Amino acid sequence: MRKSKFTDTQIIGMLREHEAGKKASDICREHGVSQPTFYQWKNRYGGLEVNQLKELKDLRTENARLKKLYAESCLDRETLKDILAGKL
Repeated sequence: MRKSKFTDTQIIGMLREHEAGKKASDICREHGVSQPTFYQWKNRYGGLEVNQLKELKDLRTENARLKKLYAESCLDRETLKDILAGKL
């Protein structure tokens, strides 16, 4: 996936401008963003504060790490079962 040239803080700042009453078309023109991208950001980040977004990303990273550990332990368990059953 392509990395955005805007940070999460900048994106949330643009959304705050829109919530304050500024037109989306004006915000998009100022920052060089297409309107569909702006509305995708609004769907994804709408209502979040910067600290909530950071916490959400941290939780997603931790969840991915835990899923990987679980998958590895399941593989190890199956390998040990096969060894004990004499299949290998």
